[in-house]
Amino acid sequence: MTDQTTSTQIPSQAGPPLAETGDMAQVHRVLRNAIGEAPALFGSAIAAGPDRSELVGSYYANVLDFLKVHHEGEDAIVWPILCERAPAQAAEVRRIADQHHDVTSTLEAASARVSEFRAAPDETTAVGAVAAVAALGAALLPHLDEEEAYIVPLAAQHIFAPEWGQLPGHAMQSFGGDKLWLILGLIREQFRPEQIAMMDEHMPPPVFQMWTNQGQHEFSEFVSALRNYR
Repeated sequence: MTDQTTSTQIPSQAGPPLAETGDMAQVHRVLRNAIGEAPALFGSAIAAGPDRSELVGSYYANVLDFLKVHHEGEDAIVWPILCERAPAQAAEVRRIADQHHDVTSTLEAASARVSEFRAAPDETTAVGAVAAVAALGAALLPHLDEEEAYIVPLAAQHIFAPEWGQLPGHAMQSFGGDKLWLILGLIREQFRPEQIAMMDEHMPPPVFQMWTNQGQHEFSEFVSALRNYR
């Protein structure tokens, strides 16, 4: 692995402040949790019937779409900046970035199995969805580990705060799920109060109004039903 200490850090006085990149691990926790919960949640869906099956299926459809746009944002914003500003680390950055190809193939398979489960929820489609989410986890989790260990600290040396701040907007604009409030709520659960305040400050006004007017309530009801299944 390339030694990060050989890179040239952009001095903060050269422009805007450097990014606080610690929020990446907290966003990743949303994905880690969903992958780990799949056997229990899909199992509970079959036992409880069609309403719960749709609840669980909708949860995974939205989280998987969030993973898709999260990676697209990194492809568009993070990797090009790091390769340009940290040329000594560019090969290692590209190696980690290339892991998205394997993640994408397993993500597409998981999304397809979740769609099959939603269309015909039974034991067979539930087992298929759980297996596909597990395969996604096998590709994704080591990638997240490497991002947190290598990319996140490197980004904190080379990416300015406004540039890092483009990632949430990119994700919200590209998100194809039907429950943006679910993703916002899942992320907010992981954030510290000061991070939530910053999130609110930079959230586009229509999205902030959606969250405060109805999204927060819908999120609370949704996750309460999702998690209280025993």
